Amino acid sequence: MNAEPQRLTVASDQDVVRVRQLVRTVAVAVKLSLVDQTKLVTAASELARNTLVYGGGGTVEVDRVDNGRRAGIRIAFVDSGPGIADVNLALTDGYTTGGGLGLGLSGARRLVDEFDIDTEPGRGTSITVTKWCR
Repeated sequence: MNAEPQRLTVASDQDVVRVRQLVRTVAVAVKLSLVDQTKLVTAASELARNTLVYGGGGTVEVDRVDNGRRAGIRIAFVDSGPGIADVNLALTDGYTTGGGLGLGLSGARRLVDEFDIDTEPGRGTSITVTKWCR
């Protein structure tokens, strides 16, 4: 089932739209429910916007995955921006620095099944999320 991952560059608002469209297309292909499609597209939109606004742009890789029991989608957002100084604060409900959908990282984390963040000041940020079919 695993096709080659699809990679997009995020350098403009139009690229964020392209990320949403790609995620929706792959979500339909792996047969996520409409509710889960919406959750994943919303999280991807927030994270792609963060990649652009706070990371200065970067890449998004969308991959179909299968763990032997069910199919899903894994999306990796990578930038080489300033990184996140206080990850715990950034993951706090209600924390915002403005812009975006107002979900913040905590909102995006709640919309997916798996959420992994790797960041430190001066090194950029990598966030990988996975949504599994129910």
